[in-house]
Amino acid sequence: MSADLSQVAGGGERPRAGDAPVGATPGPVRHPMTWVPSVYLAMGLPNVLVGLVAAILYKNLGVSNEDIALYTSQMYLPWVLKPLWSPLLEPYRTKRWWVIAMQFLMMASIGAVAFCLPLDGFFRASLAFFWITGFASATQDIVADGVFMTTMTPREQARYAGVQGMCWNLGAVVASGLLVSLTGWLHGSLGWSWVQCWMAVMLGAAAMMGGFGLWHLRVLPTGAPSAVQGQDLSSAMVSLKKSWMTLFQKPSIWMMLAVVFFYRFGEGFIEKFGPLFLLDPRAAGGLGLDNAALGHIYGSAGTIAFIAGAFLGGFIAAKMTLRRSFLLLAIALNLPHLTYYYLSHALPTDLWWIGAVVAIEKFGFGMGSVGHMLYMMQQIAPGPFKMTHYAMATGVMALTKWATGSVSGWLYAGVGQQYASFFGWVLVFSIPPIVLAWLAPFPVAADQDEPGAPAGGH
Repeated sequence: MSADLSQVAGGGERPRAGDAPVGATPGPVRHPMTWVPSVYLAMGLPNVLVGLVAAILYKNLGVSNEDIALYTSQMYLPWVLKPLWSPLLEPYRTKRWWVIAMQFLMMASIGAVAFCLPLDGFFRASLAFFWITGFASATQDIVADGVFMTTMTPREQARYAGVQGMCWNLGAVVASGLLVSLTGWLHGSLGWSWVQCWMAVMLGAAAMMGGFGLWHLRVLPTGAPSAVQGQDLSSAMVSLKKSWMTLFQKPSIWMMLAVVFFYRFGEGFIEKFGPLFLLDPRAAGGLGLDNAALGHIYGSAGTIAFIAGAFLGGFIAAKMTLRRSFLLLAIALNLPHLTYYYLSHALPTDLWWIGAVVAIEKFGFGMGSVGHMLYMMQQIAPGPFKMTHYAMATGVMALTKWATGSVSGWLYAGVGQQYASFFGWVLVFSIPPIVLAWLAPFPVAADQDEPGAPAGGH
């Protein structure tokens, strides 16, 4: 018998505010503050570790920019493909089991990265373990959102949505800020080699994931059982097919997917090459920062600016409605790409000024990303397969990061490894997102959407 994949993925019929969650398992109920912050910290840290920190690691170890861009971008594929295997998790075990298992797997895979670094073939070996980390992180995203959505009522989901986003971004601060800054301190103050610095940091990150796993053994709820739990795999596959069919039956779906894909198109190039530009020596057209400075700019000023922008974007969307504010939010995300164009031409030396300019870009990114997430939640996700269609939309978003990251190295080589020309092209690539936001369809009226959409930084 086929099962609705919104139930398979943890959605199911939404309870009314104040009701107990549908299908909730009996047993002691932990306060959400004992597990929601730690779950979303554990989601943000490995995501940024794979997507951003790995590129900085390879830069320090002498890998070329082109190779860094091409090979680290492939590690986005697990987030692109996660809708394909999400139903395969459901017939077996519980959501809680999968969350904890993935956290211990990430402990092992990140630790393995550390032990690969002294080897002659460290690049290929560490890439393989980073890829395993990405697969486990994407899987954790699926089931952790499922635990949240099936354990909490819609009223509770709204109450703790801000905690989700804040803690996911705090995980990003730990990875891109504290850990990167720590490598700079170990290298500059203690005289450790880059291999020793990154071994220590990766072992620390592995220990964090193990700590999350141990903590969640005590406090993480089980989540509602899947509609196909205990059944054979064919039930999940039938539901997966039905979910794909209903997705492409939605009005204006191809245009909506184009909007989702291109919304962060220019940002994808900055995300991959921004830190490389900041680290490259001035003789190569970069700003010549060290890891400590980069960690402070990305992890402190950048993240604070991102969160402030996200709060402002949410306020604007709530006041104006998404339909009226969508173009404004798209402009807010893409117009600040001028900051990297300015930095690549002016090549300022004052660290405070560089941090302020980067923070402007991060503020716009935070403000504009609200429109992106809300568009997926309110226009693509609604319907009987809400959570699954949301996961599919976020897969398209991850596809953007994979595509732009994969070609960014070729673009950099094609413009003669000149950052000024590279960021000039980024400005060109920032025009289609604004045009598509202006043309974006809104087939779902605001009052037709259901409560309880997933929220978070990922």
